[in-house]
Amino acid sequence: MTAEVVPLPRKRPESARSGDSDPPSLDPMLSLTAGGMNSVNSIILDRMQSEIPLIPALAGHLISGGGKRLRPMLTLAGAELVGYQGTRHHRLAAAVEFIHTATLLHDDVVDGSDLRRGKAAANIIFGNPATVLVGDFLFSGAFELMVEDGSLKVLKILSSASSIIAEGEVDQLTAQRQIETSEERYLAIIGAKTAALFAAASRISAVVAECDDRQEQALDDYGRNLGVAFQLVDDAIDYNSSAAEMGKTRGDDFREGKMTLPVILAYARGDEAERAFWKSAIGGHCTSDDDLGEAISLIEKHDTVAATRDRARHFASRAIEAISIFPDSKARRAMAEAAEFAVARFY
Repeated sequence: MTAEVVPLPRKRPESARSGDSDPPSLDPMLSLTAGGMNSVNSIILDRMQSEIPLIPALAGHLISGGGKRLRPMLTLAGAELVGYQGTRHHRLAAAVEFIHTATLLHDDVVDGSDLRRGKAAANIIFGNPATVLVGDFLFSGAFELMVEDGSLKVLKILSSASSIIAEGEVDQLTAQRQIETSEERYLAIIGAKTAALFAAASRISAVVAECDDRQEQALDDYGRNLGVAFQLVDDAIDYNSSAAEMGKTRGDDFREGKMTLPVILAYARGDEAERAFWKSAIGGHCTSDDDLGEAISLIEKHDTVAATRDRARHFASRAIEAISIFPDSKARRAMAEAAEFAVARFY
């Protein structure tokens, strides 16, 4: 994934919403996929059950924690976009959500997170060993659903995405506290750990509908660019919003020494003294609330949250453009607005 992105003007792409001036919303996507999501949720609840009580208790703590379930919605929306009339995508959407949930459980252990979606992370309540093992259980459940679908192509897409996600997480871990991490490497990391599943979730809709290669690639491109935009905004929010808005502790990325784009740009634009601060902070030597305040001050000075938002807008526009090959429809408009919403969450 190229790191050469150009900030876009603050103009809504023509292929997105038109008419009123209301802010972009996920509501059209929620409405579009509501019926299918009822089926997906039933499958999720059924497949997270076990004779071992700890498994549904821990899995349910996160699965019922109020997440938007955007990734499985992408599978359902993509199916609507291409006019698929079957139900195979319901189980595959559940598999997508299981993969995502498993990665969240593992991430919270790796990061030592205290909060997830505004409440205590599973590892805080149930402990690290149980959290890792239940994450493994959900991964296994995802692969059972894939195998039951019977499509080797679907299995290849989702299994490959799972592998890429793991590689991205390892790459992020090795980049942690490495102040020289480049924007190019950062984009490669989020392209793997976040965008790969967005792309796969979108692409499998075209596969089950037996679409041609061009349509399949268009949905992959939509999901991939949406995933990058989504993660860019998440990383910007860590330096711009309250914990209540994020559902996690403000400054987590800073204290964990994660090299996200606001920091990469602030370091690149800083003078010698500012760079010395960033080296110390990202190295783990300056992690107090005062240090976080200094970091936010430098990020504001160099306007790197806005620069990150501009890059997110660029990728969101690319996502919208990717699905422009499809005829105008309720599904296409909902998916375009979802891309706009990914950026609008920032405000």
